[in-house]
Amino acid sequence: MLPTYAAVDWGTTSFRAWAIDGNGNVLNETRARDGLTTAAERGFETVLEQHLAELGLGPDAPAVLCGMVGSRAGWVEAAYLETPLELGDLGARAIKVPGIARPVFILPGLAQRASWEPDVMRGEETQLLGVVAEGYRTGLVCMPGTHSKWVSLSDGVIEAFSTFMTGELFQLLRSQSILKQAVEGEGSVAATPAFLDGVRRAFEAPALATNFLFSIRAGWLLHGAALTDQAARLSGLLLGLELAGAAERHGDLHGAALLASGPIADLYVAAFEAIGMGAFRRLDADSCVRHGLAQAAISLFSKES
Repeated sequence: MLPTYAAVDWGTTSFRAWAIDGNGNVLNETRARDGLTTAAERGFETVLEQHLAELGLGPDAPAVLCGMVGSRAGWVEAAYLETPLELGDLGARAIKVPGIARPVFILPGLAQRASWEPDVMRGEETQLLGVVAEGYRTGLVCMPGTHSKWVSLSDGVIEAFSTFMTGELFQLLRSQSILKQAVEGEGSVAATPAFLDGVRRAFEAPALATNFLFSIRAGWLLHGAALTDQAARLSGLLLGLELAGAAERHGDLHGAALLASGPIADLYVAAFEAIGMGAFRRLDADSCVRHGLAQAAISLFSKES
């Protein structure tokens, strides 16, 4: 039986933690905006101890952390592991935070060092450990976000992965480019006809993507196209471009698993359907990161004992 411990997903802007008992049951959880910037100002140990006290965990309860907290800009750097990686090895490769009373372990990230396609991930590998724990051991996994990941799994091994800056590009183009006036506003994007048309056009002709992007401005100048439709078209074009890139890098997208929660999951589902991807599996991101941390804890505490 494991000790009662804290499972923590600590990112650049957010903090999520669960108190988990020895049988794997979630006793309590907390979520906050205490990302790296806040933690660096207040102290990582101070922030962690505050939240673990709220979870009702005593000073001897260990904590297993994943995410950007283990980056160079985080608490203690947990060096990248190399691909291919057997995900079952992840927990045993955690590093222990030195100089504090509580046993705190940080899971490492993952690097792909090939000179023609170098890539890194930190946090997603723990979600993928949860994906494998939930029975999806072989196939392609789509992980939407500011920097979306596409990952090829083979019997629980991460063989290759690719990052697409879709979310960041959307925000940059929407707020700082020549398209700003044509897509003004901060409203959320829905899977409208304009969005779906953008997905299909960019997926079918990715070489024309920058031309399609400029047409958003031209459509506003010449036809007075609605700003909400223009923002949806921008989102669709970038997502379609991502899907074309994923297909180029990883092959057939049919049967992929979608690891996402909330509105972004709905957008990706609509985009998948727009390009005729057919059947795909939906996985909950919150559930998978929690299960991944739990699987890592089993390996880690077995090694420690």
